[in-house]
Amino acid sequence: MDRRRARGTPHELCRRDDACCMVPVHIVIVGCGRVGSGLGTGLTDQGHSVAIIDRNAKAFRRLPADWPGVTIIGSGFDRDDLDEARAPEASALAAVTSGDNSNILTARIARETYGIANVVARIYDPRRAQIYLRLGIATVATVSWTIDQVRHQLLPTGIESEWSDPTGSMSLVERRLPERWAGKRLADLSVPGEVTLVSVTRSGVVRLDFADLVGQDGDVLHLVATNEALQKFQARLVGSETAILGENA
Repeated sequence: MDRRRARGTPHELCRRDDACCMVPVHIVIVGCGRVGSGLGTGLTDQGHSVAIIDRNAKAFRRLPADWPGVTIIGSGFDRDDLDEARAPEASALAAVTSGDNSNILTARIARETYGIANVVARIYDPRRAQIYLRLGIATVATVSWTIDQVRHQLLPTGIESEWSDPTGSMSLVERRLPERWAGKRLADLSVPGEVTLVSVTRSGVVRLDFADLVGQDGDVLHLVATNEALQKFQARLVGSETAILGENA
């Protein structure tokens, strides 16, 4: 049986450190489960070239019949299989199998042997995330993400950090608008040098034109704030009317 199944026509590709550029790049995915197949489909839809490696030939059934990438029956830490997947010319690699050890080993080989700039590994044990981060390997901890999302839905009045800069001094946060802010001008939430309102999601639609928008029940705010200002901002949202409007007096 031929271990490699090519579908479609190869792209004119370049190797770029920025795999998110508009120029098509080559990406290797290890693991063709729900995550790997969905990722591969989305990337080829964007015009990128993708090779997927999986030990189980049946896993490739998750891909559309007309999927234009390459499938390889093999292992993400076997150099012959990685070479067949064109890892030497890849701009990015995602290790998304069901095994933490396999994903991390694959990610390390991709980074250290092939010099692939953009490497990410899926892990199930969040305690390992910091260890691998120190090795320069980005991770997506499935359990941690799920816990955060469930907690956020259970406790919607809290402020949840969605992203922090490498220094830990600034965060992108999501916050449901408290009832007390309904009817008030949302642009007044911004405080120069401390908090900036980035977008408002209303009825499932993201709004950037909030300069004159007034709050409605159910609005979801996305803000960029310094970590020092977060507690003060939270107090301002839920504090007394005087505390909220005092600066506009």
